[in-house]
Amino acid sequence: MLTELVELPGGSFPMGSREFYPEEAPVHEATVAPFAIERHPVTNAQFAEFVAATGHVTVAEQQLDPAAFPGVPAADLVPGALVFRPTDGPVDLRDWRQWWTWVPGACWKHPTGPGSSVEGLPDHPVVQVAYPDAAAYAAWAGRGLPTEAQWEYAARAGSATVYPWGDDARPDGRLMANTWQGQFPYRNDGAAGWSRTSPVGTFPPNAFGLVDMIGNVWEWTRTRFTPGHRGAPQNSGCCPAPAGDPSVNQVLKGGSHLCAPEYCHRYRPAARSPQSQDSATTHIGFRCVAG
Repeated sequence: MLTELVELPGGSFPMGSREFYPEEAPVHEATVAPFAIERHPVTNAQFAEFVAATGHVTVAEQQLDPAAFPGVPAADLVPGALVFRPTDGPVDLRDWRQWWTWVPGACWKHPTGPGSSVEGLPDHPVVQVAYPDAAAYAAWAGRGLPTEAQWEYAARAGSATVYPWGDDARPDGRLMANTWQGQFPYRNDGAAGWSRTSPVGTFPPNAFGLVDMIGNVWEWTRTRFTPGHRGAPQNSGCCPAPAGDPSVNQVLKGGSHLCAPEYCHRYRPAARSPQSQDSATTHIGFRCVAG
């Protein structure tokens, strides 16, 4: 069953930010036509229905191309994906390789590798989906992936504040989204009890009735990443470094359950991060649009 669509009127809004990271600048007026967007990210149950109907094999399940990885032994060119593993204690936050690990066999059905499963998690966002997988699902559903402007308009829900709900991350102490709670990357106390993904809709909706626009999982957009909205300075983002041709890096939006203010303050509508199309990780998902 496809996710319910929420009809949005479209219009103009202030896109971007000058307060946080350089790639978010400059603030400028963006305009989107009326469109509809899915109320929540695509779930494990919904992605399983797509795979059953089409036989789709995700990027993480495909054999790696030796030409794309020169010098890597053939025995190591096996299907897999990146998995977050907490460190034993404080580390230098400039090196993401300390908490991201390539795990053979990791894929959407086995998010953290062989032995893991999405059993019992039908209403959690699907993860370990690369951009081609998200695009294939959208085509099957008769929908599309949002542009960055559509996504930010939907996330802001008429606000011009830091977060969709205001400028305070936790108004009156209330946790509003699934983000890292504790000390990154070694201690996560869990968001409402969830230390990884949470069921969609666990946290409050925005003013448009959309859930998980902030936190839980990053979301693919169909917009190619550029260093800024109008040539602002490059920033590498906070996710695993993009690989391959930078011309095929897509914009991710929304932040995830791994975002922590001391490392990645990107759980905001204006925030954006580059990611290569072939990347599959335990904190990237997507939702679709229509119209």
